[in-house]
Amino acid sequence: MIDEQRVHQALREVKHPESGHSLIELGMIRGIRVDDEQVRFTIVLPFMNVPVKDQIVGEARAAVEGLPGVKGVDVELAEMTQRERTHFMAAQEKRVGSAEQFNRIQHVVAVVSGKGGVGKSLVAGLLAIALKREGHQVGVLDADITGPSIPKMFFPTQRHPNSSPLGILPVESETGIKVMSINLLLPREDEAVIWRGPLISTAIKQFWGDVFWGTLDYLIVDLPPGTADASLTVMQAIPLSGVVLVTSPQDLAAMVVKKAARMAQVMGVPILGIVENMSYVVCPDTGRRLEVFGPSKAKIMAAQLGVPLLGRLPIDPQIAQLCDEGRIEEYRSDDFAAIAKRLVESAPQPRTSLFSQP
Repeated sequence: MIDEQRVHQALREVKHPESGHSLIELGMIRGIRVDDEQVRFTIVLPFMNVPVKDQIVGEARAAVEGLPGVKGVDVELAEMTQRERTHFMAAQEKRVGSAEQFNRIQHVVAVVSGKGGVGKSLVAGLLAIALKREGHQVGVLDADITGPSIPKMFFPTQRHPNSSPLGILPVESETGIKVMSINLLLPREDEAVIWRGPLISTAIKQFWGDVFWGTLDYLIVDLPPGTADASLTVMQAIPLSGVVLVTSPQDLAAMVVKKAARMAQVMGVPILGIVENMSYVVCPDTGRRLEVFGPSKAKIMAAQLGVPLLGRLPIDPQIAQLCDEGRIEEYRSDDFAAIAKRLVESAPQPRTSLFSQP
């Protein structure tokens, strides 16, 4: 005679393919019901489109179908509540990332601003593109969990990652740049991620440890504004080669970006240089440069911090159009090619081994 206890015990033996923890331990099984010889239960997922969804469902179904007396199994799927997701992430954090030891990443560069609205994600994307055009193997880790914009710039339509025995596979862009972002896991690109700091930090660690990046010359990490949990997690948990600061000509932006610089200095992360965005606009009729946000302060800030000025970028309406259409890789900029070359010259090796076990 089949009963709920026997089904529960069978599902306890089913392991999550990435962490090795039981689905029961991870809180992924809900509502086991037995009606005569028919078994029904719900599998709750952190996101409905996780790459290992089909594998989890298949193994759970097979485990229950193998019980004596079971004639049929109905599996329903649901998305975790905030409380369930917190428990799941905490359990996942207690192990080494499934892909971490297989990745070979030469340089990890974080792009930071301290302040929103200065074009940090744009600079991260353009930097990845420029490095790719120089012949490097490049990836982009979108660590801006609550405000991700990288997928929108790189992909005309919504894409979802696949899985492999080594971990989640990042989505590749038109030119072969590997991209991982929370928006690639959501059912809709405008779905809100309403998480507290610890959950955001755990997600960033999983993007580092559970994603099979393979061999990369550069992994560009797009950080959210500020100096809170996400930035702290990246600087503590990921062996950075250094950070690139993004600012704009306004005094307010410069003041806040200096906070990000101070954070990097306190954490012992090298500052590779400064990029000033929205420095000027080129008049299409005369070719004259107009400093619409005031005179540049990039040289002064670079001198104060004792770091290189990598370059100044103009306001270009073409960039906005290409980003909105998911075609940022079509943008050509001699200014940014020069910035990438300066970065390559200054980027040191990671501070610690990427392959050591914690």
